Amino acid sequence: MVSVTHAAHDIDITAEGLQEELARLELQKQALERELAAVAAHLGSVRRTLTAFESMRHAATPATAAPQAAVPSPAAAGMPSAAPRAQKPKADRTTKHPTPTDADTNRSKYGQLTEQIMEYFAEVGDTDVRARDVAAALGRDTDSGSINAVRSTLDRLVGTSHIRRTGRGLYRAKRS
Repeated sequence: MVSVTHAAHDIDITAEGLQEELARLELQKQALERELAAVAAHLGSVRRTLTAFESMRHAATPATAAPQAAVPSPAAAGMPSAAPRAQKPKADRTTKHPTPTDADTNRSKYGQLTEQIMEYFAEVGDTDVRARDVAAALGRDTDSGSINAVRSTLDRLVGTSHIRRTGRGLYRAKRS
């Protein structure tokens, strides 16, 4: 009888642990989905910008050069394309701008993260701060995915020499 009771107790403990793990994994999945949406939005933005630059570059070529029939696709510029897109007509000043979609709102929200972080470092000055503190100051400490997005942006800003890493997990604004 003792071994049966002990086995039942072990099963209960294991089940509780798995329930906690399931809840943690669900939160992590949601955070990763948000991060993926942000990356996809940024990718689309980069593709559109590249297409616009290519269009401007071709428009700026001398008249003696052979005219281009169309703006090259992102794939022609060496970028993979998720799906073919139709060429958008050029807008004139009377064209109304579309209302923002949820994707535009997310792109705007995540596109501003770098600016928000730089403003935060301008406020704190010559102080070492942790990624979690930056995330908390920006209201992005609700889950691990949001904090990881801040960490990724901080690492990118270190790579572009906008801020510097002063220790493990510590960041500081660059001196001007």
